[in-house]
Amino acid sequence: MWNVTERFDAAVLETLPPKGFQVSSTRGVVRVEKYDCGAEFRRVPDGRFQMTILPALLIDGQFTRLWDAGYQKFFITDDERKVPALARALQQMRKFNEELRSALGVSTYYNDALGSTCQVTTYDRVQGEPGDVPDSTVGIKSGNKNH
Repeated sequence: MWNVTERFDAAVLETLPPKGFQVSSTRGVVRVEKYDCGAEFRRVPDGRFQMTILPALLIDGQFTRLWDAGYQKFFITDDERKVPALARALQQMRKFNEELRSALGVSTYYNDALGSTCQVTTYDRVQGEPGDVPDSTVGIKSGNKNH
């Protein structure tokens, strides 16, 4: 997992475009994208930038959260759509994460390098217990299109 309290100088973020990242900046918010994935940094009072949205797959321009439902992984969008996490998307997210870490000079530890880290996890599938209906556990509405 990223140490989200780490701060970066603007000069460090300016080194990203030559490394193949698309970087856009608006009013102190820097969005970094590559491989259909992205992360967001915001300017903090000391003038440096702090990551506010962890590296994630982008779906229709929206950041997603990776959810392990116990039986399958999904990407959850802000508008509460769930999209199955296919191998290609997970590979893209991992590659983006690794390249961004390297470009920013952030150390990668063994447990971070093992695979995808989920932001939401639901393993308890015992009927009548929290998590027995994974969609309701993470606030996904039933009946949404694109499930």
